[in-house]
Amino acid sequence: MAKYGKKASEKVERAMRERKRGKLRSGRSGKKVTSRKQAIAIGLSEARQAGGKVPRKKSSSRKRKKS
Repeated sequence: MAKYGKKASEKVERAMRERKRGKLRSGRSGKKVTSRKQAIAIGLSEARQAGGKVPRKKSSSRKRKKS
């Protein structure tokens, strides 16, 4: 069974192309994205919003102990 759907690969591909051309911008700040990992994250996030098959984000596993 595939982990990611077709929509996920399309969105990541688009984000990677935009990054290569220098057109990809990050969310709130609007800064130019140069990192390959960040471009992939943006593509997956867009696929998730579009209802594509994408695994859940990893939540932080840092838990505090109460003493």
